[in-house]
Amino acid sequence: MFASLEGRSVIVTGASKGIGRGIALRFARAGCKVLVVSRKLAEAETVVAEITAAGGIAQACVADVSKQAEAEAMAAAAVAAFGGIDILCANAGIFPAAKLGAMTEADFDLVIGTNLKGNFLSVSACLPAMKAAGKGRIILTSSITGPITGYPGWSHYGASKAGQLGFMRTAAIELAPWHITVNAVMPGNIFTEGLHDMGPEYIQKMAASVPMRRLGSVEDIANAALFFASDEAAYITGQGMVIDGGQILPESLAALEEMDPR
Repeated sequence: MFASLEGRSVIVTGASKGIGRGIALRFARAGCKVLVVSRKLAEAETVVAEITAAGGIAQACVADVSKQAEAEAMAAAAVAAFGGIDILCANAGIFPAAKLGAMTEADFDLVIGTNLKGNFLSVSACLPAMKAAGKGRIILTSSITGPITGYPGWSHYGASKAGQLGFMRTAAIELAPWHITVNAVMPGNIFTEGLHDMGPEYIQKMAASVPMRRLGSVEDIANAALFFASDEAAYITGQGMVIDGGQILPESLAALEEMDPR
């Protein structure tokens, strides 16, 4: 039986949609007090309304995590609202596609600034509260894209997600004396709102590349994040957990064709 997380303070960045929204809702159901962070107040408030309607505790916060002052204001808001910061889910990320040759310096800087620098600034902003408490949980949302796989148009995104894991490993060493763990969830193909516009054919092709023959859900990722935040995961740090339905396992399309159980 897992110990309860009820009453713990959690910040979820990029929490207005997709995986971030799923993480925020899941932690709220576990009894956590959730700071829902987004660059758009109305979207953050929508998620807060979902949480409070279900009997949970949440507050909206507007912050661009690529800016130090806003990351620090985010952390201050959590301390003011909830009395401290127990858990940081550094989930904010963007993935505008641009292939090499067409990708501009501004394109590259925007993705690295949000996905990688944003992780650094979010973690740095939360450290004073976590160090004062002598404990904490930091969960980064990385990806299989970059650390393990690649996809045309996402070289900047892949670099940011691989960079998160490099950051994680050294951060885990540095923060261990304060009993602060740093881990990462690494999603594969996850069904989020953004896929609706891609159409059913695209979704079917994505699912066909997964041995489990389906896309993952935001709850699949949120449950992994919840485990990393638990007391039971206290001795796990500097680790990335792949949640992909086996997507990275086949060596070729032929391996998937040989899956027929008949």
